[in-house]
Amino acid sequence: MRNLFTVCLLLLVCSGTRPSGTRPSAAPPNIIVFLVDDMGWQDTSVPFWKEQTPLNRRYHTPAMERMAREGIVFTDAYATPLCTPSRISLMTGLNAARHRVTNWTSPIPDTSTDYADTTLLPVDWNINGLSPQPGTPRTVVATALPALLSQKGYYTVHCGKAHFGSKGKPGADPKHIGFAVNIAGNEIGHPGSYLGTENYDHPSGGKPGRNAVPGLEAYHGTETFLTEALTKEALKALDQRGGKPFFLYLTHYAIHTPIMGDPRFVDRYLKEGLPPVEARYASLIEGMDKSLGDVLNYLDQKGLARNTLIVFMSDNGGLSLSPPRSAPAHTHNAPLRAGKGSVYEGGIREPMLVRWPGVAPAGKRSEANVLVEDFFPTILDAAGADRPAGTIDGQSFLRVIKNPERKGPERPLVWHHPNRWIAEEGPLVSWASAIRLGDWKLVYDQRREKCELYNLKEDIGETDDLAFARPETTRKLAIALSNYLRERNAQMPVFRASGKAVRWPDEVVRQ
Repeated sequence: MRNLFTVCLLLLVCSGTRPSGTRPSAAPPNIIVFLVDDMGWQDTSVPFWKEQTPLNRRYHTPAMERMAREGIVFTDAYATPLCTPSRISLMTGLNAARHRVTNWTSPIPDTSTDYADTTLLPVDWNINGLSPQPGTPRTVVATALPALLSQKGYYTVHCGKAHFGSKGKPGADPKHIGFAVNIAGNEIGHPGSYLGTENYDHPSGGKPGRNAVPGLEAYHGTETFLTEALTKEALKALDQRGGKPFFLYLTHYAIHTPIMGDPRFVDRYLKEGLPPVEARYASLIEGMDKSLGDVLNYLDQKGLARNTLIVFMSDNGGLSLSPPRSAPAHTHNAPLRAGKGSVYEGGIREPMLVRWPGVAPAGKRSEANVLVEDFFPTILDAAGADRPAGTIDGQSFLRVIKNPERKGPERPLVWHHPNRWIAEEGPLVSWASAIRLGDWKLVYDQRREKCELYNLKEDIGETDDLAFARPETTRKLAIALSNYLRERNAQMPVFRASGKAVRWPDEVVRQ
């Protein structure tokens, strides 16, 4: 009997059979980044806070619920206040203070998107976005994530919104930064239309609109909603991978404006009594969630789920302007303060989910602080790919994926937005910087040269400014923020009247 047992054991080892719940370590994982545009922290039925909120009860996102059950909910994940800075940070591992793409890039080349301001002059930021090589003025030069994964043998697919650079510049075409396949991505930041019957365009004067979505002519004139068309094309592209591991960057135009109802889901929300614009907004969310469910089902059907890391994220906080959202403005992410464009929590705190069967434990929550530039080193580490030479700001959270109870060493999270994003005034939707260290967050109003201090654990809505009550904490964070920005040669805007630059936060708190 002992000999028989020994033979069986040898056969088991030689056959490569592994105990249930383990995964092959030799095969590089497939990687999917599922990025949503303008999705707020509570624009989902998955609660990312200590309790479910009224907004969580409004939306229907069963695929996100499934991913939360099968993976990790990250409660304290952040992007930048606006789309292009986040996307370039994700692709390069650089903080916006370093890469200097601090506002959204225009479809028109060599054009700043800053609105004129009566108090401050705009900084000389990188208005043309990302470039893989030197030679294009006002770009950040970096080797992007898909290029590094391609060197590791990955089949790299971009599908959806790109918005890495202005028209005619290297970053406008995702293939220039390392993607083997580009579906529907170029310099535009939002679609002309979500409707196939309108060819995903909004023509003007009989000519195609500037924001026409490219490359989806097969769906023109059909009832196929844009979110669905992108999902179909992404999964078709994966069928062409030829056995290679793949990196899919599925980056939906949803839920960015124009807020158009997804006809598959909008009636549900109208019947529930939501105002029409909010019903349309909710339908865009559910359509996005349907796409996530289709991707998860595809992985199951193809037998790929167990060796695929999928990360769900949004590129900035939820839109909270009125119009186009219903009134009152700056309330659509409550209890978080403000929304897209702001360094308050409503503009930067994001819904983030991670699933990696056999590596990431299921049904867990993590309070680890994650910033969007952390995706770059994390994905490279997961793929076993080399990091590029030179400095990066992001820190890998691969160890947190493996052990969600691990929070890692305390480190600062920093946001820098020395721009005027929109004409409308709002809660620091322009001209602001911020730093989070542990539970404390310092917000710097550049125009007023004023520091605010909040304890996020006790005051997630940032309603109780403790700057005067806690001067030592205020000074500590002001020094940390100023040092971080100086080390990265960050720019501060200049006052029109005096010609002097806005002071650093630590210069303000000295007085």
